[in-house]
Order: sequence, then C-alpha cells, then structure tokens
Amino acid sequence: MISRLTVIFLIFCFFQINVQASIKKNIINNLKSTNNLSFEFEQNINKKTEKGKCIIEYPKKIYCLYRNKNKKLLVSDGKNLVIKNQASNQYYIYPLDKTPLNLLLDKEYLIKKMQNIDTDLIDKKFYRFKFEEGENQINIFFDRKSLNLIGWQNIDIYQNLVVTYMFNIESNTEIKKDQFKLPGQN
Repeated sequence: MISRLTVIFLIFCFFQINVQASIKKNIINNLKSTNNLSFEFEQNINKKTEKGKCIIEYPKKIYCLYRNKNKKLLVSDGKNLVIKNQASNQYYIYPLDKTPLNLLLDKEYLIKKMQNIDTDLIDKKFYRFKFEEGENQINIFFDRKSLNLIGWQNIDIYQNLVVTYMFNIESNTEIKKDQFKLPGQN
C-alpha cells in the first residue's frame, strides 16, 4: 500500500517536472521571437574585465565595440569574425565556424540543443542550459523573470574561459543595413 507521504512526493515531483517543462518552453518561445538583441556587456576573460556595447542579429551576426584604450571592435558578418584594434589599426580575421561564437550566434542551433536538455535555476536568479559540442562546452543564461538571454560562458579560440554578462537589453530593434560590414570591406 502506498503511503500518503509517497503520494504527496509523487504529486510534487510531477508538478516540478511540469513547471520546468513550461519554463523551458517559454524560454525557447521567447528566443524564437527574437530577431536581434542590443545590449551592454561585461566580459571576464581570465580575470580581466572588459566592457562595451553589442548588437546581435540572428543568424550569426554580431557587432561589439569595447570601451577600452584600444577601442577593440569585434564583428561577424555570419561567415567571418574580425577582431580589430582600432587604435593601431591591426585586425585578425577568423572563419566564424572555427569559433564558439558560431554556435552562440546560431539561434536555431541553440533552440535545438535547449529542447533536448534540462535547465537548472542558479541562485534563484537565472536559468542555465549547459551543453557540449565537439570541444566546446557552453553555458547560456536566461533571466528568471523576463526569460531573456542574459549571457554565456565558453572557452574562446585561445583556450581562455570567457564569461559574458549582458544588461540593458533591447530586442527586435531597427539595425543599420551595413552594421555587420567587416572592417576593410568596401
């Protein structure tokens, strides 16, 4: 015979599973409806903090201007990633598909991954999805209240741990037509 405590426990577990599934579904639906994001960020790479502003346009486009002495610029047109030191006019170009940003900027990929994994609540503040793809381990974070993407954690192309926190986020805003033009392109 099943005790009352066991029945209560089973009901509680069933309720928790349904709540988690509902939260995950709502996060995914919110991400599906997002075409672009504009935000300020704080990024920590090996205990060094950098700040700036970014625009992401799905799929796979990003423009970030760092607030530092080098005025670092990071731009992806969806195929290539350029990191430019505007103070010295030096820049590096990488195939986007060789960087973790290739995955982080691919909304359809993220949604597919999120549909197949569970989320967990961190510090009662944000939801985390954790997954691996090849050599990339990625954590993406969503705000508990708004369900908006608020950051990620990954290993960069130089094997550094990168933690990016987003704030003052706006979604689905108008973006300049040439916003993601790579430096040096006519």
